[in-house]
Amino acid sequence: MNKVGMPSIPSLDDAGESLWLDVIHRMDEVYAELLKNEADLERKNADLEEAQSFISSVVASVSDILIVCSSSGVIKKVNPAFLSMVGRLEPEVVGSSVFNYIAEGDQDNARRVIGAGQEGQLVEADILFLRADGNEECLAMRCAKLADSHSRQFGAVLTGRPISELRRAYQALHEAHKELQTAQHRLIEQEKMASLGRLVAGVAHELNNPISFVYANIYTLDRYRKKLVQYLEAIHRGAEEEETAALRRELKIDSILADFDPLLDGTIEGASRVSDIVKNLRRLSFSRAGERQTVDLDRLLRNSVQLAAKSKNTSAKIVFDSVPTVMSNADEGQLHQVFVNLIDNAFDAVADVPTPLVEIVMKREKGLVRIDIRDNGPGIAKENLSKIFEPFFTTKTIGEGTGLGLWISFTIIEDHGGRIEVSNRPDGGAEFSVILDAG
Repeated sequence: MNKVGMPSIPSLDDAGESLWLDVIHRMDEVYAELLKNEADLERKNADLEEAQSFISSVVASVSDILIVCSSSGVIKKVNPAFLSMVGRLEPEVVGSSVFNYIAEGDQDNARRVIGAGQEGQLVEADILFLRADGNEECLAMRCAKLADSHSRQFGAVLTGRPISELRRAYQALHEAHKELQTAQHRLIEQEKMASLGRLVAGVAHELNNPISFVYANIYTLDRYRKKLVQYLEAIHRGAEEEETAALRRELKIDSILADFDPLLDGTIEGASRVSDIVKNLRRLSFSRAGERQTVDLDRLLRNSVQLAAKSKNTSAKIVFDSVPTVMSNADEGQLHQVFVNLIDNAFDAVADVPTPLVEIVMKREKGLVRIDIRDNGPGIAKENLSKIFEPFFTTKTIGEGTGLGLWISFTIIEDHGGRIEVSNRPDGGAEFSVILDAG
């Protein structure tokens, strides 16, 4: 039986053994390096997974719409907010065109935004997207370029915020603003009519005096006329001189003739007074809303003081210091309303003052005109100074004021490009100042 011999292990000399040990040592180093690289690779892979998980978590938590797409609009990545809006799962969306989810009428606009964004331009646009329920959702979209590590552009990042609710809120706000403006104009007209009513009451009282005087004079003149006719008839029928002399004494013809001039002068004065009052009313007739013309502020202010004083029947001393022929482009009726309201308030403030005083001062200041209306009343409480022009704020008792007069006055002056200020005077009392452009 033949035996298979084992290969003999060649014997190594010292050089060969040294070489072999060196190879084994090198292999151990390579293996150790591989183990180290594997550990580093696993650590980096864990860091990468953690970073990817963090980025995915951030993207998922963003409430705005986020879409990552290619240059042609093919979707690469979306966030849950977009999936929730379109009602699709991520596998269904990724790989499809972003234009599949945009309303047909806004697709050209979306292409423009994506194209401009990829060119590095900052473009914003409102784009309608299709919701899962078939309705449209308006998004305020913005596009940015998506580039690789070598700054080579290969896609776009779209971000958008739903603004349909915001649009509806703005629309509701706009409608509410229009209704508020309508209500404000209505309140202005109501306050205007209330102001006019107060003035008419005062004017009616003012007219009553000269009219009553004229009426009484005319009645007296009519009695005189009858006596003169009786006396002239006696003369014309050829009455004796003694008879006409007796009749002259009986009818007091000499007294009648002497009384004619004062009666006529008084009647003419009363009629002139009525005519002046009517002219003032015609000047102060309220024009159509928004109609403006050149207004003589001195004349307007004097008429306002006169009519306000008559309507209040005040005993206050009125000091008027004005500059003549100060003109301004304004709505005369509205400015009259402001002045009367401020002067009325001044008269109310001094109603319980032993020596009531109201001062009205008008002067020019560098292309502006300033009208100060001052009183020596108790002034305005410090805590009320900041609220004095708020609508419905009033310190008067119920039934005496609506709290709209100063607010409407503030609105009118602001609409005229001016301003109205209020302060307490150092020596007591309040001061309201109206500042307007001077013509």
